[in-house]
Amino acid sequence: MTEPVPSRYAGLTREQLAVVVPELLLIGQLIDRSGMAWCISAFGREEMAQIAIEEWASASPVYTRRMQRALGYAPEVPGRGDVVTIFKGLQLDIGAPPQFMDFRYTVRDPWHGEFHLDHCGALMDVEPMGEDYVRSMCHDIEDPTFDATAVASNPKAQVRPIHRPPRLPADRQPHCAWTVIIDESYPDAEGIPALAITEKSRAATIDLAPIDPADEGRSDYAGALLSDVDFAEFSASALVRIADEVCLQMHLLDRGFALAVAERAGSAEEALRIRRKQLVGLAGIASQRLARALGLADARDPVDAAVRLLAVHPLLNPAAYVDASFADGTVVVRPGPAHEDDAWISLCGPDWTAALQAAVRGLDPRLDVELTGLGGGEEWRLLAVLRDEPAPEAEEVVVTKFSSGTGFSFEPRRSLPITPV
Repeated sequence: MTEPVPSRYAGLTREQLAVVVPELLLIGQLIDRSGMAWCISAFGREEMAQIAIEEWASASPVYTRRMQRALGYAPEVPGRGDVVTIFKGLQLDIGAPPQFMDFRYTVRDPWHGEFHLDHCGALMDVEPMGEDYVRSMCHDIEDPTFDATAVASNPKAQVRPIHRPPRLPADRQPHCAWTVIIDESYPDAEGIPALAITEKSRAATIDLAPIDPADEGRSDYAGALLSDVDFAEFSASALVRIADEVCLQMHLLDRGFALAVAERAGSAEEALRIRRKQLVGLAGIASQRLARALGLADARDPVDAAVRLLAVHPLLNPAAYVDASFADGTVVVRPGPAHEDDAWISLCGPDWTAALQAAVRGLDPRLDVELTGLGGGEEWRLLAVLRDEPAPEAEEVVVTKFSSGTGFSFEPRRSLPITPV
């Protein structure tokens, strides 16, 4: 049996990992903020909403099951999870990053529960755009995607609104509230056609290093549902696995995005243009947040810090998926599973460096990259360099900063068990 590829996140301390994991969850949420503006421009609001439905519905069932297995809360009978299984999945989902999407849960019994959002960062982003956009997100997109997420745990689950935006009155709290009911009389929820494509991807099936149960700290999420997941309680080994899984969530979501955009684009060139714009915005914002979280902006050597930042950037992770090495101010990227999936890294290379430039400039606007092809194929070397003058922020990064998530700050929370009421 082939040994799993060591994770690049294993180079971080347990304390650093506890900070990085919620950052990665929030970064994943911002994929849509970096991509959907360009979809609206190309296809209009209604088609943008359909793209969002298809990307989430094709990705979330896959990565939800992966996280269940990784953290030991998968149902004993596949497809027969309870509401606690569903709620744990939401807590570890890029669609519901902690605090920014502030889910509060109630468990009535294994088959009945509710959740409400005390704060919905996505709503805060969309409300200024008007009621049509609010309805697109909170009605058209949420209805099918909540059920698509629940189907990963139990196809007999239905997620239905108690109330939701547009808010009446305008300052209504909580922002929305939903029931989750599992009933054998309900018809089975079915996946969309693109789900079958995503399930066959390398991102869906790739093996990651298992969690070491002997490592100090929590190694799984078995047992009670917690009001807020305290990532500091998990072992370094568990946090490394969670970080890698969250990066795969992003790649799976991007795969769904790529499939949906390709269905609507007038040409392969247009689809590539939209995907690259999405990646530039996400790459820049991800670097800004990760650099702050890890204190890399204060590093004495910006070039070395840039390579350290790229080593933990979701564009280049997990290591089992993106074949790359990092040393002496350089990064070497080789063809690997991510290239087979046409993932983000496959968009980059000597002929297109904008996303990698945005990534290093998220640390310092004076940074740049120089790429050189190796061996005449998809292998290339990146050299990080420091210029005399700062570069302007990329347009795509500026567009992504429309989201309040780009500057959102996490706060300490007490982690309390939730028992049936």
